[in-house]
Amino acid sequence: MMLFSFIRCSTYRCARLAVGAALQLVDAVMAGKVRNGMALVRPPGHHSQRNAANGFCLFNNVAIAAEYAKVKYGLQRILIVDWDVHHGQGTQYIFEEDPSVLYFSWHRYEHQEFWPSLKESDYDAVGLGKGKGFNINLPWNKVGMGNSDYLAAFFHVLLPMAFEFDPELVIVSSGYDSGIGDPEGQMNATPDVFAHLTHFLMQLANGKLCVILEGGYHLKSLGESVCMTVKTLLGDPVPQITGEMAPCLSAVESIQNVRAAHKPYWKWLAYEDTSFVQNLSTKSHLLKKPNSNPSTEDESQITNNNNTVKVERFLELHMKNILFPVPPIKTATTGSEGSEHLIPKHVQLVKEMDETEIKALFSGFYADLVKEDKTLLSLGSTLVILDKILKKEVCNGIAASPTAALSAAVALRHSVHFGFQRVLCVFVGDMQMIPNTEDGKMLVINICEKEQSRKTSCKHCISLNWKEDAGGNDFFSAVLGFILPVAYSYQPNLTVIAVGPNRSLGISGISLLVALLRGLAESRVFVVIEDTEINLMQSVAKALVGASTPPFGIYVPPTQEKVNKIKALRDQFQQEWKMLQCSVKDGTSRN
Repeated sequence: MMLFSFIRCSTYRCARLAVGAALQLVDAVMAGKVRNGMALVRPPGHHSQRNAANGFCLFNNVAIAAEYAKVKYGLQRILIVDWDVHHGQGTQYIFEEDPSVLYFSWHRYEHQEFWPSLKESDYDAVGLGKGKGFNINLPWNKVGMGNSDYLAAFFHVLLPMAFEFDPELVIVSSGYDSGIGDPEGQMNATPDVFAHLTHFLMQLANGKLCVILEGGYHLKSLGESVCMTVKTLLGDPVPQITGEMAPCLSAVESIQNVRAAHKPYWKWLAYEDTSFVQNLSTKSHLLKKPNSNPSTEDESQITNNNNTVKVERFLELHMKNILFPVPPIKTATTGSEGSEHLIPKHVQLVKEMDETEIKALFSGFYADLVKEDKTLLSLGSTLVILDKILKKEVCNGIAASPTAALSAAVALRHSVHFGFQRVLCVFVGDMQMIPNTEDGKMLVINICEKEQSRKTSCKHCISLNWKEDAGGNDFFSAVLGFILPVAYSYQPNLTVIAVGPNRSLGISGISLLVALLRGLAESRVFVVIEDTEINLMQSVAKALVGASTPPFGIYVPPTQEKVNKIKALRDQFQQEWKMLQCSVKDGTSRN
């Protein structure tokens, strides 16, 4: 199929308006008028170079916006994320010697067969001069990449680099030709994945995020994907991700090669066991160039038209399945009268259950956990928030409890009894009560400083021994390299996060955990904290409400011992939780 660009008398004005809209968005975000935003502009920009228009692009909207932010606001670290299906070679050329801009692009490549068909679009183009390590290319060497492939790229490449880089502003070259049904991209990623990618990026740069439209040629897919992005920017709960949570072999190969190419430049990769994949699985499957005779082109056009109709029907049904009514209360907590000033804005106080209500709700079902009425009554704040979350009256919530372990055990059992089939529990501290996880309805990850005296970790009960570095936050590597991939592999209906005694994480690490896990289970998260330290409660509440991104502290690279811990757990569990896979020797990926 031949594609042409048309220049008309209004094209120059439209291109200037596109740049102007991008700059207005940067001004609004940097001035604090808005936390984030999206510029719906045409023409796109990421192929345009300093001295040449290219690929439907006249001016490079994103590159100009980044330079503008540097000059006007004195920014020293800007992250550009390009999720368009084409390589933004224009953006790469502009910043490839500039260490103040970290440019990440994934793109259909197929061993240089797909446009723009450049050698410098491959994984080994890492930047030039002072910019070495600040240009990240992740080539897709086959079509059909889906949600799990995109998430794996974020978990194992982009997010660790982004947290180490610590940007002051994030700009997205937001092309949706990487979505399902697009005739250019031929990928299988559904609109919901863009909500998750946006949610991750909102945790960076104190939430300063500018999303600027690039490509997208299937109108239904484009519209739904833009809608998912905007809803997430507005703070709506993130929809459940769909599809098999297992990256394909070709995606894992590309991820491994990117990590190997960038190992000399990034601290988080210093102790990772990285090597290049020489014999890529897709090289033997390169498609022959299609016959260009007119009859073949006509047949191809008919096929494309039929596919467009099928995708539109699929998307209509798909969006009905993943969209859900937002609970009337976003974030709730309990507290006494007069304590309103202690909780962040937009967190709603709810009344605790009285003795009669608690006993009616729990009857004798928890007699083995709660021996005394006094103990049961102490769980009043826990029960009222959890019950409202389960009934979808509240999206998420936080409660203080005198016994976090007991509260977590009751919450897990009550959620399963209510009908939830997959409940994730992340327990920070000494977890004295270990629930029965054999039926797979619960997955428990216990983050503790020392090995607990219990049975060995198994698929649904995992112990992560970790003590946060006193000088800064090295917990990023554990969250991104292990906890998040396992959680996304499991796909919970509800997430319970409990903070108990002898916690080995500081406020920033716990807040990071809560903020990132809020992307799961339609943002149904229940947090129970035994330590009533007001700063911790406030920071976690802010993470739940999404009103402001808590400061995550100074990045500290993990020690070799900690990297080895994550690697050992990855080796142990990657067959069960396939989103852990980041190298081909890690296990068998899907084809």
